[in-house]
Amino acid sequence: MTRAEFITRLRRGLAGLPVTAIADIVADHEAHFADGQAAGRTEAEVAAALGDPDRLAREMRAEAGLKSWEEKKTPSNAMGAIIALIGLGALDVMFLLPLLMGVLGVLFGFLVAVVTMFVAGGFVFAAGPLTAPPGGPITAFLAGLGLMGLATSFGALLTLVTIGVFNAVVWYARLHYRLLKPAIEQA
Repeated sequence: MTRAEFITRLRRGLAGLPVTAIADIVADHEAHFADGQAAGRTEAEVAAALGDPDRLAREMRAEAGLKSWEEKKTPSNAMGAIIALIGLGALDVMFLLPLLMGVLGVLFGFLVAVVTMFVAGGFVFAAGPLTAPPGGPITAFLAGLGLMGLATSFGALLTLVTIGVFNAVVWYARLHYRLLKPAIEQA
């Protein structure tokens, strides 16, 4: 593969990243080609040593997604990091996606339960005193408040667990990147 082909495929794979980030990455790889040619290596040898430009672009996009998540923890940054992580490779997707979907399904089930509990608490709080429950209206009022408070507590715990799961996914991506980084830097 020639230098131009490598850089073209790398640029195409980096599409969507900020222009300055793409320029920095391309300049870094241009420098690798220049250093390799100065050492007497052909463009094909340098390109082979750098590896597949599509794979490099996916890894760099994943790293950029992880950095944006760490800088600002928003749902869109989380989704971007997850999508970039999934883009790293078929083996990762075959292992991580079913596991992640199962965990996300369980978390979503708990979210539905928490919201249902909160709504039921609100119903008991508002309508309970009007139905003459055993123990009087104050019992229904307090039971409704208790259900809503319990739902809020479970919601807070669910939020902490969700953040922990996402941080575990980020850790996995970092581990994956660290394992590949020596091969990238070796070139």
